[in-house]
Amino acid sequence: MISVAEELEKKKCDAASAVSRSIKSGDQVILGHCAGVPLALTDELVNQKDRLSHVKIFHMVPLHSCDYCAPEYEGIFRHVTTFVGKPTRTAVNEGRGDFIPCFFSQLPSCIREGSISCDVAFVSLTPPDEHGYMSLGVSVDYTLEAIKKARTVVAEINDQMPRTYGTFIHISEVNYIVPVSYPIPEVPNPVISEVEEKIGQYIASLIEDGSNLQLGIGAIPDAVLQFLKEKKNLGIHSEMFSDGVVDLFHAGAVTNTNNTVNPGKFVATFLMGTKKLYDFVDNNPAVMMAPVDYTNNTLIAAQVEKLISINSAIEVDIMGQVCAEMIGGTQFSAVGGQVDFVRAASISPGGKSIIAFPSTTRKGTISRIVMKLSDGAAVTTSRNDVDYIVTEWGIARLKGKSLHDRAIALIQIAHPDFREDMIHSCTKEGIFHESV
Repeated sequence: MISVAEELEKKKCDAASAVSRSIKSGDQVILGHCAGVPLALTDELVNQKDRLSHVKIFHMVPLHSCDYCAPEYEGIFRHVTTFVGKPTRTAVNEGRGDFIPCFFSQLPSCIREGSISCDVAFVSLTPPDEHGYMSLGVSVDYTLEAIKKARTVVAEINDQMPRTYGTFIHISEVNYIVPVSYPIPEVPNPVISEVEEKIGQYIASLIEDGSNLQLGIGAIPDAVLQFLKEKKNLGIHSEMFSDGVVDLFHAGAVTNTNNTVNPGKFVATFLMGTKKLYDFVDNNPAVMMAPVDYTNNTLIAAQVEKLISINSAIEVDIMGQVCAEMIGGTQFSAVGGQVDFVRAASISPGGKSIIAFPSTTRKGTISRIVMKLSDGAAVTTSRNDVDYIVTEWGIARLKGKSLHDRAIALIQIAHPDFREDMIHSCTKEGIFHESV
C-alpha cells in the first residue's frame, strides 16, 4: 500500500501543470468559496487564457480580484454564481455572467444532481496528516460536494490554511496537489457608525441568555456583538462567523453549552475575518465546520433552541416583504442563508428572526422602508415569514399583525422625514381606514 508521503509526492505539481492537465475548453470549474479560494490556481487559469474558450467559473462570495470577469475575457471565461459580490457584479448585470437564484442550503444538491455542473474543482486544503486527511479549513459549504462530484480535483495545499475540525478529505480523493504558502484572504473589521450602534443595541435587547446566534459579517452584526459581552451561555449555529465571535468567547459570553444539537461547538460552514479568527479556529476542536446543507438545513437548525437569526435588507415594503438582494432590477447580492434561518428561527423553541438595516440610504435621501418594493426587485423573505424588523428608530414585530397594524409598526421605525408621506399613502391606498 502506498504511503501518504509517496502519494503526496506522486500527485505534486506546479500550478501551471495542474491547470493545463485539468482544464479544457467548455469545462465548468468550481472554485473553493470565499476565503478558501485557491488563488494560485485561479491566477494560473487566467494566465492560460490563450488556449481556452467558453470555460465557466463558478463560485459565490468573491474575496479575490476575479480578473476573468473583465470584458476582454468574454468568450474565454464566463462567471456563474448564486451570489453576486463587488468584483463580479458588473459582469453579471452586463450579461457577461450568469446568476442562478438558489438558496445557499440547496447548492450542494444542485451540484450533486448536475443542475450546476462541476467538471473540475479547484480547492484550498491543509497539508495532509499522517493518515492522509486534509482539512477544508475555512470553506466547507458547497466545496465538499464539488470535490465529490468533479471529474478532476486540483488542491492547493496551503500551510497557512487553518486546520478545522468537522470535515476532512483524504489525499486519495485528489488528482493533483499544488503546494503553496500564502496568507488566507482577510476581511478587515468594519467601522461601526452611530446608526449601526443604535441598531445593535436594539437587537441585543432581543437576545436572551442561552440564545444561539446566526449572524453574518458587517457593521450591524459586529455592532450587535459588542453589546452582548454581559450575556451568558450564548452559542453559535451559523453559516459563518467572524472576529467578533472570538471576542465574545474570550469575554465568557459564548460557551455553546445551550446548543441543543451540537453542545459545546461553534457550528459554521465557512469563515471570513482577520488572522485573529483564523488563528482561533486553527486546531480548535470546539469549532465544527460542516457542509451548508447541514448548517443551513431548516429542519436541523430549527432544533437548536432559542435560535436568533440576524440578517439584513436593502428595502422592506409596508406589507413586510423583504428585498435583501437587488437594487431595483440590478442583482446586488443574493438570498444566501437568510430564508433558511428565518424559517428555522421561527420554528425553534424560543427562537426569533430579525431583519435589521439603517432606515435610509444615500445620505438620508431615500427611505429603506417603502410603500412598494422597487420595480424589478425580488422578494427575498416573504411577508408570511418576516418577524422582527429593526432600524435605528426601534423594533417592529410584524408576526401576527394585520396589514394595517404592520404599516403602523413599520412607519414608527421609519426615518421621521418620511413618516408623514407614508401615512398619507397608506390612507390613500386604503391600508388605513381612519386617521392614525
